[in-house]
Amino acid sequence: MFKNLLQFWKGKDFLSKVLEEFKNMLDDSQAMFNSVCSKLIDSKEEPHLKERIYTIDKKVNDLQKNIRKRVIEHLSIQPSVDVTTCLLLMSVVKDAERLGDYAKNLLEVSGLLEKPVNKDTYMGLFNGIEQEISDLFKQTKEAFIESDESKAAKSWEYQKEIKQRCDEIIRKLARSSLSVNEAVCFTLTARYFKRIASHLTNIATSVILPLTELDYFDEKRKED
Repeated sequence: MFKNLLQFWKGKDFLSKVLEEFKNMLDDSQAMFNSVCSKLIDSKEEPHLKERIYTIDKKVNDLQKNIRKRVIEHLSIQPSVDVTTCLLLMSVVKDAERLGDYAKNLLEVSGLLEKPVNKDTYMGLFNGIEQEISDLFKQTKEAFIESDESKAAKSWEYQKEIKQRCDEIIRKLARSSLSVNEAVCFTLTARYFKRIASHLTNIATSVILPLTELDYFDEKRKED
């Protein structure tokens, strides 16, 4: 469905501008995620990190508003044309906006830590999952912008593995002897990682799922 729509709109001013702004949303959200993970996991001190993260988040929010404005203006001019495309765009930009929110949540977790993360403990639990999520950002952008069905399907399976690992991390933490502070912060981290992966996969799978089933890829997977 989406591939056909992209082919129809190829070169059209409306979609080219929207897709460029949407790609910028994903690029900015990934930059936020990577910077916050460096702070949270590696205790890397970056001057004025909080201010930079909140500035980027505002930019992401503004891009979402601008895309919505473009979509509404387009529909007001041609109300009976391209409704499916516009509804899809309205859905995925919300997912992209949520990525920035979860990056801010991870920054808040770093502020809750009573002491720097013990890297051995972290690796024993997460085993580099943050890098896999960063890779999923790239995969999602390629799947959506290029309307690549194989990459969209791959992200589907990628997210499934990340979700299962995050759930297992939380189960381990519930039975661990870690301090309350560490257990709570690691649990929040696992939860936010899981949500980021889910929102990325919502975006990627919009290439292969019917409009009515966007955000419900888990249910669709169970049916298949």
